[in-house]
Amino acid sequence: TDTLNPKDLPAGKTTQAQIVEDTGFGVDFSFDCTGNVDVMRSALECAHRGWGTSVVIGVAAAGKEISSRPFQLVTGRKWMGTAFGGWKSRPQVPMLVDLYMDGELKIDEYITHTMKFSQINEAFDLLHKGECLRVVLTF
Repeated sequence: TDTLNPKDLPAGKTTQAQIVEDTGFGVDFSFDCTGNVDVMRSALECAHRGWGTSVVIGVAAAGKEISSRPFQLVTGRKWMGTAFGGWKSRPQVPMLVDLYMDGELKIDEYITHTMKFSQINEAFDLLHKGECLRVVLTF
């Protein structure tokens, strides 16, 4: 595994340009977990031309939009998003509940806030601001 600190790049060089240079043509898969739209674009642009896939996982702040040049896609890259890790609620969530109840799926350590249901708007504000990981609402 290689690492790259954007702060160590020469002035004017983008993270994605450095990744493409270091790998030859880009990475097979890139993932954005930050919710930062600039990072989402960088993740797409460092994906390999022809078959690279960039997956947006992080949720951007309300009102933010992502953009890139069409060239990035017509050259064969794939840009996609995922929610809940790609799980489908009706057929698969019951299985996840069973895994959690059996202690095989860890969830509790990702809960950063517990709030009353009447505070739901404040909970969403925390999520949108990136100030919490997960909120449990109680009734």
